[in-house]
Amino acid sequence: MFEERSLSGEVAAVREAHAPDALVLDSGSDFETLDPARAEDLGLLVDALDPIAYPAEWLPEDAPELLARFASSDFTVGMPGDGSVAWTRQTDPPVAFVKPRVQGSPDEFVDFLVAEALVEIGTGLPEHFLGFFEDGYVELDAALPFDSGSVYQIAAALYDAYLGLHTREVFASWGGQSEAGGASGDDHPRLFAAWQDAGERIEPRLETLPSSMARDETDFADAAEFACAAVKHGLELPAPFAALDTTAYRDHGAEYAVKWAEKTFE
Repeated sequence: MFEERSLSGEVAAVREAHAPDALVLDSGSDFETLDPARAEDLGLLVDALDPIAYPAEWLPEDAPELLARFASSDFTVGMPGDGSVAWTRQTDPPVAFVKPRVQGSPDEFVDFLVAEALVEIGTGLPEHFLGFFEDGYVELDAALPFDSGSVYQIAAALYDAYLGLHTREVFASWGGQSEAGGASGDDHPRLFAAWQDAGERIEPRLETLPSSMARDETDFADAAEFACAAVKHGLELPAPFAALDTTAYRDHGAEYAVKWAEKTFE
């Protein structure tokens, strides 16, 4: 079901720096959310399970069923939008999961995804957007003129951007230079190259995003997901998403995101 993953030297160094206790596991099958039996199997590999729970008042009445389950006291690991590598702090130690869907991807890119998860674990930020928005998720839902599934997708995107604002300096440091131009001591050239390459691959599509939205070829939720994912690469975002790549968002978090949504659709 789960097997501890062998890490390259650079990824092992990132783990040591950001999440030294974390386990990195290969999953035997793909998942968005682990079924209860498989989730409980984690108990055999970790010291303790510590399911999170959130108040029901944080959810709109039409919230997706999976989100309601995540908010409940059920041990829920993994949610839609987590991607090919997911992580949780509902275990002690924390766990990062590498899903089989990464097969066929370049090794360097997979290593970057694992390293990214380890850096995110080390930030201490919530593992899911509901822990970020808290009761503000109801306000976000009210501000967005979309169905519950699209609101979920946009909320996940907004939180992805927020995480990107907190992690991209780390990724940039893997090139061996600090922001001041001196040596950073974090020279991880394979990971740095994979981070740069991923950004270069999405930049052309990012540039055409406004015209694609104008022609209704890309809906707002998909555009938000794509644009917000670009934040971790430090790319220039089109309106209205450019307002999310700001110090104000990094400093004010969920409150800022809700105001952004209200102004975007007022």
